[in-house]
Amino acid sequence: MPYGHRRSRASTVLIFFVLVFAALVLPRGGVAADFTPDQRKAIETIIHEYLTKNPDVLLDALQAAEDKMKGEAHDKAARALSTRHREIFEDPETPIAGNPNGDVSLVEFFDYRCPYCKQVEPSLEALLGEDRQLRFVYKEFPVLGPDSLTASRAALASRKQGKYDSFHRALMALKGQINETAVFKTAESVGIDVDRLKRDMTAPEIARALKANTELAEALDIHGTPGFVIGDEIVPGAIDLASLKEVIAATRKK
Repeated sequence: MPYGHRRSRASTVLIFFVLVFAALVLPRGGVAADFTPDQRKAIETIIHEYLTKNPDVLLDALQAAEDKMKGEAHDKAARALSTRHREIFEDPETPIAGNPNGDVSLVEFFDYRCPYCKQVEPSLEALLGEDRQLRFVYKEFPVLGPDSLTASRAALASRKQGKYDSFHRALMALKGQINETAVFKTAESVGIDVDRLKRDMTAPEIARALKANTELAEALDIHGTPGFVIGDEIVPGAIDLASLKEVIAATRKK
């Protein structure tokens, strides 16, 4: 039987069971449903036995629910790409690299403690070195705990000393555990005034920027790192250099 037919049968059966369950437990006009305890037990047994013998009904229903949720998330993300274009690509509080007037913008949502972000970083640096028409947009997205938040706050604060690019690369290259001590030690290694950095990290605009990035990622259905936006494409997860080039080339043709 085709999958769609099985799903239809599953939905029909589950609706029937829901109606029966409602009759069992919900009052009608303020009066309890007219089932004796034995009748209620018999109906519950029928439902249990059917689902035990036909587990695919529940599996199909769960799959249908998952597909519906994915479809709704996809539609929401598509709307966000259209209605929140400026926030995604042109937010003045967001650091950029590459060609500021490039013909394609590549946006990355990332976390400094994310191993997959570190894995893809060499490809991104190679791409920036090769593609002189690429504009890169950094969306700090600290999802892996307080230490990630500290690193992102420090990175954004480093912009006031003109050190974002070098600090970002150093944090991405950092081996081992990234904690507050490692963040400030790395900052010092690239010539940042750490005392000033700590003061700048408390600036309200940094908190606003990180909150905005989190809300934007949610709207785009990006829940982990890394996540990329290229033109009207959302690319979740680590992506290799060849695939990145393909998506960028396709975007240029649109």
